[in-house]
Amino acid sequence: MKNDISPFVKWAGGKRQLLPTINENLPKDLINGDIKKYIEPFVGGGALLFHLMQRYEFQEIIINDYNTDLINLYRLIKYDVNKLIDKLEPISDEYLKLDNEKRTEYYYSIREIFNRTPSGSIDKSVYFLFLNKTCFNGLYRVNSNNEFNVPHGRYKNPMIVDVENLLNVSKALSGIKILHGDFTQVLDYVDEKTFVYFDPPYRPLNSTSSFTSYSSNEFNDSDQIRLASFYDLLHEKGAKLMLSNSDPKNIDEDDEFFDRLYGKYNIIRVKAKRVINSKSNGRGSISELLIKNY
Repeated sequence: MKNDISPFVKWAGGKRQLLPTINENLPKDLINGDIKKYIEPFVGGGALLFHLMQRYEFQEIIINDYNTDLINLYRLIKYDVNKLIDKLEPISDEYLKLDNEKRTEYYYSIREIFNRTPSGSIDKSVYFLFLNKTCFNGLYRVNSNNEFNVPHGRYKNPMIVDVENLLNVSKALSGIKILHGDFTQVLDYVDEKTFVYFDPPYRPLNSTSSFTSYSSNEFNDSDQIRLASFYDLLHEKGAKLMLSNSDPKNIDEDDEFFDRLYGKYNIIRVKAKRVINSKSNGRGSISELLIKNY
């Protein structure tokens, strides 16, 4: 096995807990070595990406996400990880030596600076990673002005700078093509030797569960329908496809939204723990969808 690598950000909806189930449902062509290319149009924290990279050999890997700050951080880690570490370590040291009240003040001061810092700068990525490690539940949420507005997380001893993992991730990303934008831009890279895993912002189960504001443009039902059409298109190209999403039947047994969209494919309902809700009675085991075209 290659150097251990794990997600360098906490990401709402991350797939670490579902990895055993996803493993059981991987296409045989991937396990047998016949699949040469891996693509993630919504890479997020990259839990499955790093998991697969340590177990299978790919000739080509392409990742994409609509979140500008996230993709800029991926690129900084790929091309200049030492600069990221050098700039983040003093911020981490300063934060960790403070008491809880002072940490909260420090967090909000960094959040304010982050929102004023130009996109694409190294400092923006440094602040982004700090905020991700110290905000509530690793959320990424922005307001109507596209300002990051997640509250402080109040963790006792957060790992803000995991130097070994960052260096290993940098090596792992060295041969990966990193795209930024709409999921459809991966189209031309897909062929019959490709495995594509889709992990889009989940369709909210209710008005209070919509934490998926990964960008200022919300991923709504029309986007889910557009994604299903794109799934059909890649299916016609012969690629092996897997997609995760929420199961509307948790709330309404008659809600056939995804069953209609993906009715000709293999829809599996799997159990997952909801951990994003701040109220303890809003957490627990629920059903999620795993949709395969094989």
